[in-house]
Amino acid sequence: MSLTLDTYRLLGRSGLRVSPLALGAATFGTEWGWGAGQDEARKLFDLYVERGGNFIDTANTYTDGSSERLLGEFARAGRESLVLATKYTTLRRPGDPNSGGSHRKSLFASVEASLRQLDTDYLDLLYLHVWDFTTPVEEILRGMDDLVRQGKILYVAISNAPAWQVSRMQTIADLRGWSPLVALQIEYNLIERTGERDLIPMAREMGLGVVPYSPLGGGVLTGTYSRSDLTPANIAPGDGTRKSFNSASGTITERNLAIADAVGEVAAELGSTPAQVALAWTLRNPGVTTPIVGARTVAQLEENLGALEIDFTAAQLARLDETSAIGLGFPHAMLASDRMRAVTAGDLKIETRR
Repeated sequence: MSLTLDTYRLLGRSGLRVSPLALGAATFGTEWGWGAGQDEARKLFDLYVERGGNFIDTANTYTDGSSERLLGEFARAGRESLVLATKYTTLRRPGDPNSGGSHRKSLFASVEASLRQLDTDYLDLLYLHVWDFTTPVEEILRGMDDLVRQGKILYVAISNAPAWQVSRMQTIADLRGWSPLVALQIEYNLIERTGERDLIPMAREMGLGVVPYSPLGGGVLTGTYSRSDLTPANIAPGDGTRKSFNSASGTITERNLAIADAVGEVAAELGSTPAQVALAWTLRNPGVTTPIVGARTVAQLEENLGALEIDFTAAQLARLDETSAIGLGFPHAMLASDRMRAVTAGDLKIETRR
């Protein structure tokens, strides 16, 4: 399956060409107590672009705005060759109720701020970052479409939202002739596979390219953790590290460590690293367009890009799938059962080409 960053893919129901791995710029800046300083962030950017990468992901509030500012500085010389994606809805000014959310005021103000911070005239892709449960979908879609018509955004997308709302929005956009959503950003990895129930099938049906974040499961899939980390007392709470964050969020579990063990075993067989195996597994899903890789050092990014060269055996894939399998739940498990196939199709042989 060997790929390169310049083996481009179409993003959803659009003609936009993006690299098979996106570069996450949430690590650009150290305001959150971790990440890469300006010099190291520049090296990350240069390495990715030199290898043929063109799709870079950020958000308006990542590292308190430093992510967009640094990315804008780095991208200035080659702006036209890059696909810059950012997001809105997270609170920009604590205490100001309208500086966050999905509504029109937040949308327009956030886009203007992102244009200034990125030092650009337009955004290639804008995501609604987090579903707020308060803004009417028509307000969101019309606001996005207005910005597309003004030339400030080229494509629109959505992240962290229920599947039924995304499909509803796409249908409304189609019926009203508004700009359709072309991408869906979700957490997806060997630990978090629940997107396979509704989100990923919905995206394929509705014409959205899936852009997974956290393909390494917050670092758990890299083999960083051991059974001793199952005891919270062994991890200092609130110390600003990824380990304390994963402990507090309940990511370090026996199930997840067992999945990490399987990843490590496959990596040893392939002569690769666990990070490369975890990334390659996400990358090979036909419903996935381009996972986002985040790195704080050039060495980490080099390692992540090695996932493009991983090729699994059928047995290795089966082991990873079985170890990390989730229950599909109702109605998916019922509809996929032999009994349902028997009562709906009998002995008929029906070939599908989706």
